[in-house]
Amino acid sequence: MSQPVGRVPQRRNARSNRARILATARQELGRNPDITLEELARASGVVRRTLFGHFPGRAALLEALAEEAAEALQAAVARGAEPAEPADRALARFSLSMWPVGDRYRMLLALAHRDLGADRVAGILRPARLRATAVVEHGQRDGVFHPHLPPAVLAAALEGMAIALLEEVNGGAFEDDGARTAVATLIAAGVQERQARTVVAEVAAEIAAAAVPEEPAGA
Repeated sequence: MSQPVGRVPQRRNARSNRARILATARQELGRNPDITLEELARASGVVRRTLFGHFPGRAALLEALAEEAAEALQAAVARGAEPAEPADRALARFSLSMWPVGDRYRMLLALAHRDLGADRVAGILRPARLRATAVVEHGQRDGVFHPHLPPAVLAAALEGMAIALLEEVNGGAFEDDGARTAVATLIAAGVQERQARTVVAEVAAEIAAAAVPEEPAGA
């Protein structure tokens, strides 16, 4: 049976609209958790009916964002884990890997108490927080990071600082591709500035090299 004319373009447009709505929602909800669905529709460049066709209400939209954020954060945690790596390099790698999903992280924190609930958000963020705490504990045990705070407390403080720096970037106060925040994170954990800059530069170069696709043989 032949496929109805226009069906494929319609599906493609629907996927594009849904992706655009979610991307806009991540940005706008991070700035203003009280934004209405009508305002989100306008910011996304779609009519109200299109938005409600994908997400029949605020709860459905937020749950879709939560699922998307959970997947992105899990992938970032996996990218930021390197077995038997020195703690300063491990923290730099974790920070650099988390930076691209920082807006999702920030958006979840903004919605934690009013919409999604603190428990739901804590569950989504748990893998990232456990990884950060483990890296900090490793560094304190090896004498790389200051031991003045318990690992979980220091990891939470570093998280708060990273989110604050992301807010400043989004607000236009300064520019960062994640490297400056990674350096600041290492310094706050107790690494000397020169060493922090060297470690972050090395790890960032490794991440960039790994992201470049290999050319096929004989190319």
